[in-house]
Amino acid sequence: MDVTGHTSPAALIVDLTVSEGPVLLGANGALYGLGDDGVPGDAVLAPLRITSVTQKPEGGAQHPNGDALSVAGAFFRNGGGEIYVMMQDVHARWPYENLGIDDYLSKIDKIVGDVSAHPHKDRFVHIPFNEPDWIWYDLGVDDRAAYEANRDRFFEDWRAVYRRIRALDPDARIAGPNETGYHSRLMSDFLAFAQREDVLPQVVTWHELSPDSLRDFQQHHDDYRALERGLGIAPLTISIDEYANRRDLSVPGQLVQWVSMFERNKVYANQAYWDAAGNLDGNVVHTGIPNGGWWFFRWYAGLTGETVAVTPPRPHTADTLQALACLDTSRRQVQVLLGGSDGDTDVVVRGVPPALFGRSVVAVVAEAAWSGYEGPHAAPRVVARTVLAVAADGSVTVPLRGGRRMSAYRVVLVPGGTGAPAAACVPWSASYEAEDAEITDGEVRTLGTVADANGYAASGGKDVGPLGAASSRVDLTVTVPADGTYDLAVLYGNGSGAPATQELLVDGAGPVTVTYPSTQNAAHRGRTELPVPLTGGTHVLTLAKGEGEGEVTLDRVDLTARPAEPVVSYEATLADIGGDPAYDYASSAGTGTGALVLREGDRAVFDVYAPGDGYRTFVPRASAAVRLTVHGEQVTAEPDRPLGLFLVAGNNRVTVTAHGAAVRSLDVSDTGTTDGVLRYDASAATLTGGARLEVSPHAPGGACVAGLGGSPAGAAEFTVHAPGSGRYVLVVHYAHDDRRDNGHAYNTDIMSRTADLTVGAGAPTRLTFKNTWSQDDYWTLGVAVELRAGANAVTFRNPSGPAPFIARVEAARVQRSGSVSGFSGRDQRPTPISPVR
Repeated sequence: MDVTGHTSPAALIVDLTVSEGPVLLGANGALYGLGDDGVPGDAVLAPLRITSVTQKPEGGAQHPNGDALSVAGAFFRNGGGEIYVMMQDVHARWPYENLGIDDYLSKIDKIVGDVSAHPHKDRFVHIPFNEPDWIWYDLGVDDRAAYEANRDRFFEDWRAVYRRIRALDPDARIAGPNETGYHSRLMSDFLAFAQREDVLPQVVTWHELSPDSLRDFQQHHDDYRALERGLGIAPLTISIDEYANRRDLSVPGQLVQWVSMFERNKVYANQAYWDAAGNLDGNVVHTGIPNGGWWFFRWYAGLTGETVAVTPPRPHTADTLQALACLDTSRRQVQVLLGGSDGDTDVVVRGVPPALFGRSVVAVVAEAAWSGYEGPHAAPRVVARTVLAVAADGSVTVPLRGGRRMSAYRVVLVPGGTGAPAAACVPWSASYEAEDAEITDGEVRTLGTVADANGYAASGGKDVGPLGAASSRVDLTVTVPADGTYDLAVLYGNGSGAPATQELLVDGAGPVTVTYPSTQNAAHRGRTELPVPLTGGTHVLTLAKGEGEGEVTLDRVDLTARPAEPVVSYEATLADIGGDPAYDYASSAGTGTGALVLREGDRAVFDVYAPGDGYRTFVPRASAAVRLTVHGEQVTAEPDRPLGLFLVAGNNRVTVTAHGAAVRSLDVSDTGTTDGVLRYDASAATLTGGARLEVSPHAPGGACVAGLGGSPAGAAEFTVHAPGSGRYVLVVHYAHDDRRDNGHAYNTDIMSRTADLTVGAGAPTRLTFKNTWSQDDYWTLGVAVELRAGANAVTFRNPSGPAPFIARVEAARVQRSGSVSGFSGRDQRPTPISPVR
C-alpha cells in the first residue's frame, strides 16, 4: 500500500537485454477454425498469419464441414502455414467407433492418398490418433498391469499406422501421441518405444484443456524436453493442438495468458473447438467481423523481431496479469501485449538501447476489450499516448491505469522525435453489470469461472436470465456527466431461434425497441448498440420484455459518450508491409509513432474496420500523394484530402503504395453513409425453377427469395442499373440455418450454403454463406464485381443444393462520386484509434 491507502500498481518487468529468440507466432492456430472456403472470410483470415489449423480428413463424417482439402485453398492463399489432419475424425461417432485396426488402416489409405495428391502436400501433417489415453485405449488407468496391456496395444497400432502412412508417402509428417493432457508416464514410454522402433513423430502433440494448464504447462514442457534429452532425441517440434477452455475463447485478457506461455517456449498451439466451426474458435463474428479476441490475435500477428524476457507479478498462475513482449531492432520498436487482471499496472521496460531509441520514447497504449463471442469490436482505442524520458539506468516505465481483467492491452514504444503526439482523448464511458441491477422475474446465474471452465464467459462472472416473462425487466441506475448522445451497448444472449426484443425506457419514458439478433445459445454472448440521448445526471434505464416469444439473457450494459466527429487513425509504422520501406521517427506529431517511407515497390496494408456496409471518408496523412487499393480498385489520394470509399461491415484490407511518400497514418471516419447505394429487394427479382417470393417479417423489405437451388433451372435474377462502368461492391442480405447434429454435447454443427453469382455473361463465382443462427436473422456478404453502365443481370443459382434465403441486393461504386464529408480539418481530429500490423 502507498501512504494514501491505495494499492500500489502491479509491476510487469520487460527486459530487452534477454532475448528468447525470433518471434514464432505459433500460438494463433485453431481446431476447426475454418468451416468452408470463405468461412471465415479472407479479410479476417489474412491479417492473422495463422501458422497452423487442425481440420478433419476430406469427406470425414465427424462434422459436416471443415474438411482439410476443402479449406486448404482459403488457408494457403491467406498466408496460412500448415494444416494438421485429425485422421480419426473420419469416423462418425464421438467417441470414435472402434471397428478394429484393419478397418482404420483402410481409412488411412484414402486419407493419405487424398493429401498426397494435393499440390501442397508438404504443408500437411497427419495426426493418426486423437486422445488415445481415453478413446480406444484407456491409457489413464491406475492399475499398472492394465495400463501396460493397453499401452502395448496402442503402441502396436501406432507402429502399424505410422508405417502404413510412410509406405504410402515416405515424406509424410506425422504428429502424436496427442493425449488429452500431458502424462509423463505415457510420454516417457512412448518416446522410448517410438525411438526403438523408428516411428518417432515429427511433431509431438498433446492437449492443454484445463485452467490448471496456465499453472502447469511450463512444468509439462520442461519435463518433456528432459525426456528427449535423456533419450538422446534431438528437440522435436511441439504443437499443443488443443488449448483453452470455452470461457477463455474470445476473451483478450484470457487469451494473452495462454499465448504468452506458448510463445515464450516457442511451441505451436491451436485453440480448442468447443462450439461452431468457421469462426476461428470464437474470434470472428458472422463471416468477416472482428471481435475483441480477433484484435488480440491481430496484435500478436504484428509482433516482429525477437521476444524478450517478461516477469509478471505472479508467474504460472491462472487468471492473473501475464504478458509477452518483442524488440525489433531494425524497425526500432518495442511491443508489449498484456492482460488478465483488474487495476493499475506499471510496465517497466528495462535495457532500452540508447543507440536505437535515444533519450526519450513515445509510448502508445491501446485496449482490446471483450465484446462477446458474437459481438463486433471496432479498432482498439488508444487509451494513452505520451513522451517518456529514458531513465539513467536505461529503463522506461509506462503507467497503465484502470485495467480490466477481460481486456488485453498493447504498449508500443518508438523513438521520440520532435514535437508532441496528439493526446489520447478517451470519451467518457461506464459499465453496469446486469446482476447489479434491480431485477424483476429474472435469475442471476454464475458462469465462466475456474470451477466452470467450460461455461461461457460472462462479464463479472454472472449474467441475468432468462427474461422471458411478460413482467421480466432490469432497472439500471446510471449517472452520466453531461447532456449528449451516448452509445448504449448491451452484451446479451439470445437462443430463441429468432430475433428477440426488449423495450428500453429512460426514467420510465419511451419506450424504444431494442432488437437482439440470434446467438448460438442464451449464454453465447453477442453485442448490440444504439444511441440514447441523456441529460447530465442520474437516470434509471429499464430493459423490459418486448413483444413476441423471444427472450434474452443480459450480461452488461456500457454507456459511452459519442464524439462529435469520430475518426480512427491507423498508424503506418504498425501496418503490414511489403518491400523494404523505411521507418522515420524524426517527428512525434500526430499518432506519435513516426512515419513509414514508401518508395516504388513498397506497400503498407491496413486493417480498417467498418461498423456497417457503407461509405467511409479516408484522409491519408502523408507527405505526397498515395494510391489506395480496396476491393480490387486502386484510387489516388492526395495528402489531407478526404476521399469516399465503400467498406463492408467488419474488416477491410486497404493497401497503400506510393512513388515516394512518408505516410504517418490513414485516418478513417467511423460514421458512414449509404447515399448513392443501389438497392433491390427480393420482390424485384425474376424467379425461375422453383424459386419463389416468400413473406419474411424480419427480412429487409419484408420478403425473401426462398426455394432457390437444387435445380439447374432455379435462378433469381436482379437487374442492377449501374450509373457507370467500373468496380462495385455487391452486398447480399441473406439468412439460413442449416445444421447437422452429430450428437456432440458441445459442438454445434452448423452448415454453410452456397450460391453461384453470375454478372451478365461472365463466369460464375461461388459464394459461401455462413449459417446465421436462425432463418429469421439476416446478415450481409459483400463481394467485388465489375458492372457496366446501364442494366446488368445479376443472377444467383445453385444447381447442386439449397441456396440461402435472399432478401436484398445492394450495389455501390467502390469510390464514391461527388463531395465527401466527415473531416473538419487536419488540426481538429478527435481521438485517433490504434490498429496493429
